[in-house]
Amino acid sequence: MSTTARPEGAAGMHQELRLVDAAAFSVGLIGPVGAIALLGTGAAGIIGRGVTLSFIFAVIGVALVAYAFVRLSQHITHTGSVYALVGVTLGPRAGFFAGWALFGAYTAIGCGSTIEIGLFGTQFLGDTGIAHVSEYVWLALAGLGIVFALAFNEIRIITRTLLASELLGVILVTILSLVTLATLIFSHGPQGQTFNAHFLQLPAGAGIGTVASAAVYGFLAFAGFEGAAALGEETSEPKRDIPRAIRVAVIVVGVFYLLTAMAQSLGYGTSAAEVKAYQNGFPFGDLGKAYIGSVYADVLILMALVSLLAISLSTASGAARILYALNRDAGGAGRGLAVLSRHGQPARALVVVLALIAAGVIGQRIVGSTVLDATFYALTLGTISLLVAYVLATVGAVKYLFLDGPPKAPTWQAAIPTLGGIFVVYTIYKNVVHVASPYSYFGWIVLIWLLIGLALVALVPGLAGRVRTGLAASSAP
Repeated sequence: MSTTARPEGAAGMHQELRLVDAAAFSVGLIGPVGAIALLGTGAAGIIGRGVTLSFIFAVIGVALVAYAFVRLSQHITHTGSVYALVGVTLGPRAGFFAGWALFGAYTAIGCGSTIEIGLFGTQFLGDTGIAHVSEYVWLALAGLGIVFALAFNEIRIITRTLLASELLGVILVTILSLVTLATLIFSHGPQGQTFNAHFLQLPAGAGIGTVASAAVYGFLAFAGFEGAAALGEETSEPKRDIPRAIRVAVIVVGVFYLLTAMAQSLGYGTSAAEVKAYQNGFPFGDLGKAYIGSVYADVLILMALVSLLAISLSTASGAARILYALNRDAGGAGRGLAVLSRHGQPARALVVVLALIAAGVIGQRIVGSTVLDATFYALTLGTISLLVAYVLATVGAVKYLFLDGPPKAPTWQAAIPTLGGIFVVYTIYKNVVHVASPYSYFGWIVLIWLLIGLALVALVPGLAGRVRTGLAASSAP
């Protein structure tokens, strides 16, 4: 049985998107150029020269989890993404909880990406000699202003903008990766670096736990691959195009990440001193200058800025759709935050999300976080919350596809989402237990956020029933 969770209020959403739009939204939400511009350095701080191994681990985990989204999206279409997928498969309380986790994740990742706009904006202006900016928060808020101006347009305009910006950036970064690898294979790098297999070796004393700890940056790099599922009510053939879009996003971005991670590790070099330079560097600027030229490096940094704008725009749009869906199904369309603009956008929900992102940017600056710390703090919080939602999606997929009535997929495939859930649970564990301060507090912060969601669904009178009705009243076999 297929389920189309399309409440009455969905009539206001414009069903105009196709495969390319859905795939573009997922790719834009991932923002591969902006993500890989910095996340490799974060992974290098944990795993040293083995960054590529952590991305391989993440790619495998994401592929296993993506199976759940692909299969469920063939049966369930809704603007709430994980909220609806989990709500239909595990029940309204679990669905609301998963939606709450994903809403928090997208908002936090949007905040981190917006702060990162300030980081790369400062670097770009300084490297090109345009201006010297010492206060990143102003550039971050200027970037958020651009996101605000774009976010209320028609969704088709947004998705096509995301696709164009990311495609150009991916091409330019891929050129850098290929030039770097070719230089190392046929000659040597500027500091004598050569092509070798050491980039696939772990530092002394490291093991699978280290790989999983560093893989949080790989999972973060993929954050949003499921974004197309939030367009279930705006895509003309959702049960066909949404699953295809998710597959395309995971495969294309996965190949891009592995190539780029390998090129970055080898481009800096695999000795202890060279790994230290990677950990403290800006790969696009450093490698662009070293292997092609300073102008090319400046262009790459500019493309990273554009990609980060795309991430902020996509996460804000995704979070707003989830918030809209939660309010619509719990309280009814056309009320509260469940109001659409003339372009079919969840306008009030968008305002709330953008205000929360702005508050996060300003709040981090007030407490004195450096731009790099503020970026990683927000991104790590968002990733942990995101992984919680992924776990629920994999559990829901196993139950819905293989345990509720006749199997809806070959029985042997039950191992795929099960392994995906295990991958994600282990990654969460390695990033909340026995980690250094202040990251040791992040698991507790996410737990408090999740407990608020549990409290809402448990204590607000009739909420679970209204969510169940909102999901089921319009469900059709």
